[in-house]
Amino acid sequence: MKTLVVAQQKGGVGKTSSIVHLAFDFLERGLRVAVIDLDTQGNASFTLHDFNSEYTASQLFDQNGDDLRQWFHGLPEGPLMRLIGSDAVLANMEKRNLTDAAVAFKDNITALADSGFDVVLIDTAPALGISLASALYAADSVISPIELEAYSIQGIKKMLTTIANVRKLNTKLKFLGMVPSKVDARNPRHRRHQEELQAAYPQLMIPGGIGLRSSIADALSSRVPVWKIKKTAARKATLEMRALAAYIYEKMEITP
Repeated sequence: MKTLVVAQQKGGVGKTSSIVHLAFDFLERGLRVAVIDLDTQGNASFTLHDFNSEYTASQLFDQNGDDLRQWFHGLPEGPLMRLIGSDAVLANMEKRNLTDAAVAFKDNITALADSGFDVVLIDTAPALGISLASALYAADSVISPIELEAYSIQGIKKMLTTIANVRKLNTKLKFLGMVPSKVDARNPRHRRHQEELQAAYPQLMIPGGIGLRSSIADALSSRVPVWKIKKTAARKATLEMRALAAYIYEKMEITP
């Protein structure tokens, strides 16, 4: 089983839209997908409501892996998706001990592997905290969507530092790169910032990017992937999301 965290210390950059579309794409590839929503806003939990397991994200820090193994015992064979949804208790995460939280979370990630999942996708809150640190400690890979604006670029610098620090403890963690998100190709500022990022981090930019597409918002609110939106405007968004999923699938070396 492989585990991917989508993280950025700046909100509104496309983390949830990335997670949701990776989940739908991987499900269609025949994978058994678990999605963990660690963001108290619960946007991924809204869009993926139909796949809710009724197990809550905060329980991953409270219960050991045996409880989760029992919860998912007897899952049907074949491709499936299960959501471990956001809940109100996550708002109190900063009161917890980091070491205890990280150990418990990692034990539950192991339990998901034992339960037969092929991949775990983790959405995170837009801040460095106990839940994000725990997720990175347990993960194989991380990507960071980045909006081509000054505040988001400042956030990615902090994110890179955080990832470097976590890798001292989790040596298997790989940063797959930054995903340019909500890109307006007609905006000269966006073009300039993308060129600057490409020059500064040539090895850390994921090819392509996700445009500023209203069809993506339509899809999220309709609880479907953008390729299910019957609008001509959704075609480019579909190509971009599918390309991102294919890139992540290959780089993570996922095998069903």
